[in-house]
Amino acid sequence: MTRGVRAKTEDSTSKDNYKWVALANTTAAVFMSQLDGSIVIIALPAIFRGIHLDPLAPGNVVYLLWMIMGYRVIQAVLVVTVGRLGDMFGRVKLYNLGFVIFTAASILLSFDPFQGSHGAIWLIAWRVPQAIGGSMLAANSTAILTDAFPSDQRGFALGINQVAALAGQFIGLVAGGVLASLDWRAVFWVNLPVGIFGTIWAYRRLRDVGERGGGHIDWWGNVTFAIGLSAVLIAITEGIQPYHGESMGWTNPVVIALSFLGAFLLTAFVIIQNRVAEPLFEVALFRIRAFTAGNVAGFAVSMARGGLQFILIIWLQGIWLPLHGFNFGDTPFWAGIFLLPLSAGILIAGPIAGFLSDRFGARGFATVGMLIFGASFIGLLILPVDFSYVSFALLIAANGVGGGMFAAPNSSSIMSSVPARERGVASGMRSTFQNSGTALSIGVFFSLMIGGLATTLSRSLYKGLLAQGVPGTLAHSVGNLPPVSSLFAAILGVNPIQHLLASSHILLSLSKGARQELISRQFFPQLIQGPFHQGLVVVFAVAAGLSLVAAAASLMRGGRQATNE
Repeated sequence: MTRGVRAKTEDSTSKDNYKWVALANTTAAVFMSQLDGSIVIIALPAIFRGIHLDPLAPGNVVYLLWMIMGYRVIQAVLVVTVGRLGDMFGRVKLYNLGFVIFTAASILLSFDPFQGSHGAIWLIAWRVPQAIGGSMLAANSTAILTDAFPSDQRGFALGINQVAALAGQFIGLVAGGVLASLDWRAVFWVNLPVGIFGTIWAYRRLRDVGERGGGHIDWWGNVTFAIGLSAVLIAITEGIQPYHGESMGWTNPVVIALSFLGAFLLTAFVIIQNRVAEPLFEVALFRIRAFTAGNVAGFAVSMARGGLQFILIIWLQGIWLPLHGFNFGDTPFWAGIFLLPLSAGILIAGPIAGFLSDRFGARGFATVGMLIFGASFIGLLILPVDFSYVSFALLIAANGVGGGMFAAPNSSSIMSSVPARERGVASGMRSTFQNSGTALSIGVFFSLMIGGLATTLSRSLYKGLLAQGVPGTLAHSVGNLPPVSSLFAAILGVNPIQHLLASSHILLSLSKGARQELISRQFFPQLIQGPFHQGLVVVFAVAAGLSLVAAAASLMRGGRQATNE
């Protein structure tokens, strides 16, 4: 009797220890994966200087855009496939392999042997396997945690995990600024200690404790989904680039063709999923109310949040920080610092909401979180472009609190609602909706912002340059540059007026006063802040609307559902 009790106690202790190992390892993995999605954004100026490439020169914008979007496109496309493979062959096995691939790609990224456009292509190409590894980590980490933790602790565990993912996105902005000031390669080196230690730790300690789904690979589903979603996301990425003198490329035949191809293949994918015995997307899971509502809410909030990061960076780096005396070259780092209240809101609210949702259910926390999230967008919408930082900090902190309150309960609700054998594919589907929402939002928000700028920015620049003595032909040429160039200049921490006029040598022919005014910190921000605010109103109004959609979906998920252990 005593021996049996002792064995039972030891087994319980072993399981208890294992769940904390699983939480620590997967949290480090998703933090690293999401950190790498944003750390590059802030480090882009240093990266392009390091490979001696002017990203604002004609034809080079494409390299800049794919450095940002390529990683997100790959993750959006692959997570559901690697989630299904985890169900079939073992979630830990796929997760561990993801650690290896991610770490190896990070090493190769830091050893770029080329310069100029070839150097940019090397970086874009090696971001692909890095994103594949990140997809394997993201898709299977949630399923591993759901397997390891009992239902009454699952919200807390997933809360920690989700908060790490969200915090990684915004802490990456600070880390990128710090590391890039040392060496641009350091933004990839930072992955190595976590990657190497995490890989060894995962192979030694993690084990599959959940049910496997078995079955076969849905090849037709994989092909139609991967190519279809890729076509749509590539079309969006190409669509926000200028085309034949137009501010955006939505009339580009390639964009139109890719959009139709993507729509056709994704329609075919839906038909295939309803006809094959073992589909890539388990359509039957959408009959589960909590699963469907949670994914609709997750997609809407990812759409609202995804573009927010870029809009806030442009706002701070391109306008607010220069107006307050910061050099353009220093703005990438300080933008990360000034966005810390957003990360703090997520870090505080996420674990608390996850813990409490284990006791009281997900619906209330997720719904209230989305209402706070939406209210913060309305506050940002009415905030002056040259704002008081205290007001801005409170609003982005509220945005972080709302997002943190939503993330953990929503993930817990989704994962607890599905059968144990299908947790890998369910996690992949959840990640697909979130990653697709993020990638789509960047295209949508940039399009809305560029549309708002296109009508007024060129006139504002033209008049401002003429007033300082710049010849009319050159003022007209600069004023008619695509607005996307001005937005990317802000992301890169570049003074676009100085950058554009320096190549024409016109500055040397102007008076000293005019020259100093044109290249001052205040000239460009003062010209752009009016047109920028018009675009800002549209963007944040859409984000607030998406937040309400997420709140409504969260409210309709039902009460506390029976948990599938």
